[in-house]
Amino acid sequence: MSDAISAITSIASALSLVNGSSQASEARASRREAAAAAARQEKAADEATNRANQKSANPLASLSAAQQAARGGVSGTMLTGSQGVDNSALSLGKNTLLGG
Repeated sequence: MSDAISAITSIASALSLVNGSSQASEARASRREAAAAAARQEKAADEATNRANQKSANPLASLSAAQQAARGGVSGTMLTGSQGVDNSALSLGKNTLLGG
C-alpha cells in the first residue's frame, strides 16, 4: 500500500509541475498581450494628439508678408534697396557693349 501512496504522490507532484509550468507560460503570454495592447493604446493616443494639434496654413500671414515685401519697391531687394543697382557700378571700365 505504501508503494501505491508513493506512486500517487509522485503522480500528483508531476501534475502540479505540469500545471505550474502551463500557468507560467499562460502568464507570460498574457503579459505579452498586455504590453502589445498598451503599445497600441499609446500609438492611438499619439495619433489623436497629432490630429488635435494639426498645423494649418495661415493665408492672412502669407498675404501680409507679401504686402510688406511689396512696400520695398518694384526692384527692391535686401541687397539693392528700392533704387536697384547703379549702372556705373556695373561697368568694368570699358564703354563697349562687349566689354572690349
